[in-house]
Parts: sequence; C-alpha cells; structure tokens
Amino acid sequence: MQKTKRNKETLKSVDIAKEYTISEAIDALKKASGVKFVESLDVAIRLGVDPRHADQMVRGTVSLPHGTGKQVRVLVIAKGAKAQEALDAGADHAGFEDYLEKLKSGWADIDVVISTPDSMGELGKLGKVLGPKGLMPNPKSGTVTMDVAQAVKEVKAGKIEFRVDKTGIVHTSIGKLNFETDKLVDNTKAFLNTIVKLKPASAKGQYVKSLYLSSSMGPGLKITRDEVAVV
Repeated sequence: MQKTKRNKETLKSVDIAKEYTISEAIDALKKASGVKFVESLDVAIRLGVDPRHADQMVRGTVSLPHGTGKQVRVLVIAKGAKAQEALDAGADHAGFEDYLEKLKSGWADIDVVISTPDSMGELGKLGKVLGPKGLMPNPKSGTVTMDVAQAVKEVKAGKIEFRVDKTGIVHTSIGKLNFETDKLVDNTKAFLNTIVKLKPASAKGQYVKSLYLSSSMGPGLKITRDEVAVV
C-alpha cells in the first residue's frame, strides 16, 4: 500500500520495530499525532484462544478509571417509572413503544442500549436490526437490568463492553490522546487486568500473545512482553 506524506512523517517519529513500555508508547503516539482532531487511544490484544469454541469466547465489560473521553449516547428501553428513573440518571433517551418503533425504522443515533428484563421480549424481536450494530443489550454486559439508573451512570462514566473477534483479537478504544499519560496508562492496565481475569479454563498455552497500542490515525506500537506479564 502506498504511504501518504503524513504516514511517512509519522513513521519517522516512531520505531515500529521497537518494543515499548505502555507509557513510552503513549508518549510516542502523542508526539507523532499530526491530525487536526483529538485521536483516540486504541488497544489490540491478541489472545491464545479459539473463539469458535463457546468455552473460549472472551467477552466482558470494564469500567475505565478515567473514562473514554467520549460523550456516550444512551437509550433505555423501559416502561413507566423506570424510564423516568433512567432519564433522571442521565440517559439521553428513555421509553418503550415510541423507541421500539424508531429502532424498527432504522434510527440508531445512539451508542448503547440498556433494557429492563420485562422489555426484552419486544426488544429481542429487533435482533436483526440491533445485533449487527452492536446495540443489543445483554445481561452479561450489565445492559439488561432493573437497576437502570446505575447502568446509565456506569456507561456514562466510562464502562465499555468488549469481545474477542473471530481471529482471537480484542480491540477497543480506551481514552483520548489528550488525556494525561498516567491516566491512559491506568486505563490500559485496567483493561488488560480485566482480560487476564477472563482467561477461559480451557485456554492452553500462552494466553496474552501480544499487546499493541495505536492512535486513530497512527501506527501500532508493540508493548514489551515484560510489561504485559506483570500487569
């Protein structure tokens, strides 16, 4: 693939063959950023699992200590008092029939959908609409709950959901590059610690095979094995 002028300049400021500590990689990405918007810090972890087997599917949530830096738009599917409870807690939208109709019509101006258990019967019928967009609530991620207020607060504060893809990689954003380096290090370690705790009992051999940090428009920098092992 032909490299653009910006790509070439970026690659001059980092050493993609080097293994970095987490803080070194973050500082290098900050210095290399040459775009006119605030980039996200992305993490990619390659795991020694086979996602084709249900008992090796790594999926979960983590509350990042310093949030994601993004304004998360939350819809709560709930009836009556629960809808109002969600709005009082900071949800952007909350309701039942009206929002089911909007979702059916293709509306998706949201980032997270939370639902009460008694609403899932109707919401579940929209699986073909919400599933491909990653918006279907799930009890394992805490987005199907009667405590909608707490769920809204957690998502707004920086709780993110993740799952391993078919190639064995977990990829997500864990903050913005304009965060202080120490805060991004904290977010990275919190995410990695959660991944380690979710190691399937059936996974054999090396579990965390590699960890890379990158910015939205920047190169991927490999994190040293020594640092990954002590997190």
